Amino acid sequence: MEFTAQQIAEALQGTVEGDATTTVSTLSKIEEGAPGSLSFLANPAYEKYIYETHASIVIVNNDFKPEKKVSATLIRVNDAYMAFAQLLELYQQSKPQKTGISPKAHIAQTAKVGSNVYIGEFVVIGEHSEIGDNCKIYPNTTIGDKVTIGNETTLFAGVKVYEDCVIGNECTLHAGVVIGSDGFGFAPQQDADFKKVPQIGNVVLEDRVEIGANTVIDRATMGSTIIKRGVKLDNLIQIAHNVVIGENTVIAAQTGIAGSTKIGKNCMFGGQVGIIGHLTIADEVKIAAQSGIGKSITEKGAIVEGSPAFNARDFQKSYIYYRKLDSLVKRINNLEHQLKNKM
Repeated sequence: MEFTAQQIAEALQGTVEGDATTTVSTLSKIEEGAPGSLSFLANPAYEKYIYETHASIVIVNNDFKPEKKVSATLIRVNDAYMAFAQLLELYQQSKPQKTGISPKAHIAQTAKVGSNVYIGEFVVIGEHSEIGDNCKIYPNTTIGDKVTIGNETTLFAGVKVYEDCVIGNECTLHAGVVIGSDGFGFAPQQDADFKKVPQIGNVVLEDRVEIGANTVIDRATMGSTIIKRGVKLDNLIQIAHNVVIGENTVIAAQTGIAGSTKIGKNCMFGGQVGIIGHLTIADEVKIAAQSGIGKSITEKGAIVEGSPAFNARDFQKSYIYYRKLDSLVKRINNLEHQLKNKM
């Protein structure tokens, strides 16, 4: 299906610069743009490609000022990245949607399933569980007893949701996610053995939460592990028992958060961050990738880096000297040697 630059501009509330009748039928990255494709430029680091791309239409920010001639038709918008994301969402919605319940699925007689759902092959839904309207549950997913899932939520293949957990509206759980596995609770015994502490709580995902593939969120020992509204978690993340993650916080892959830590809202964590248990992280905190957090961060909006982590700007200044440690040691040894010879 083809769209003109003018049609796209109207959909994005943008303005056309160039031939408004130019048509496109596919999407592309700007560095790989081909005739008939639509691309975008949001990151200044990619500006060089706009002068050589073969994409027919490129979405740019209103403040973009080309330094050379651009052959593509431009569509100017307030935020090129968000505009392109909007187009991707429209494209996704235009694809055929799965509906219906596979006869190979097993749904307990006491379970309640909403309208217009898709439930794939070998899905198991336990006793007294409730599935909302317009949900999609892909093959080989297991939903335990007394689980509640809201409307318009998608569980991709192989998701496991343990008993008593609650998942809100418009959530997305990618393949292999585990919700509600036991928290890591063991009491040491006199014979050096460990006795398992029963984990009787649950996990609560509020609305519009997205969980990346193979991420695990443990159930609380008592009470709930809570992932609040709008949180986005990447792949391969471990969230331990009784953790609370505040609204609209985003966390990148391979991060681990130990038990009972409370994360504020609107935080941003890079990949492979490690946070020990029973800490408090304030709102709007940013933690650089591979940082280790060993104490609470109480300053709203703090930016930290390193292991143990401290102020990111101080870390970057210090790193200049870390890289020179070997030469600095040699210089000190040389100076000490010279001083000894003079004595």
